Amino acid sequence: MRYTLIIPAAGQGKRMGAGLNKLFLPIASVPLIIHTLRVFEKDEACEQIILAVNADEQPVFERFIKQYDIKKQIVFAIGGQERQDSVYNGLLQAGKASYILVHDGARPFITIEIIQSVLAEAVRKGASICAVPVKDTIKRVEDGSVVETVERSKLWAVQTPQGFHLSTLSEAHEEARKIGYLGTDDASLVERLGKAVGVVSGSYFNIKVTTPDDLVVAESFLARG
Repeated sequence: MRYTLIIPAAGQGKRMGAGLNKLFLPIASVPLIIHTLRVFEKDEACEQIILAVNADEQPVFERFIKQYDIKKQIVFAIGGQERQDSVYNGLLQAGKASYILVHDGARPFITIEIIQSVLAEAVRKGASICAVPVKDTIKRVEDGSVVETVERSKLWAVQTPQGFHLSTLSEAHEEARKIGYLGTDDASLVERLGKAVGVVSGSYFNIKVTTPDDLVVAESFLARG
């Protein structure tokens, strides 16, 4: 089974505080986005990649793609104000693809094994996510004080990629746009429709590089091979 990948890549990365798109930041001297693209470059099931970017940053992405010899077919879409808008604009470029995977460009340590698990579950159920069980104690805090310790046995930390049948994800996005609903991830839009979302095991190494501390962790992951 083949799929089209959408990477929303228009975020400002404010928590990184780098003054530029965090996907351009180097990890082991290679831009973060290139590490991510290289994984999908190796996956023969990945038919094409849609990058939703800010128009003024597209030349930078194009330069990196050429410089690091990424050969996978890449299509650019217009990045939106919100991540959800970027994914929607990516969907408009997806053509007749049967299955869509949505992945954070800042998760460079995803594996082909997890990608294939997500895809297989999306084929079975129409929508899927990868996730890992929460390891820390979770507390709900209001006004600086703990108000509840949350039972964590059923809590999972959700990662990407998330996989969908094209029609399922398109319907979910269209319905969300009609009422102005902004979800925390694409799966939440599908959940709103009462549709099943399957879960497969992710990896604790599948981190999202969001803060300067994450850059240090990412460098250490690469150093250990």
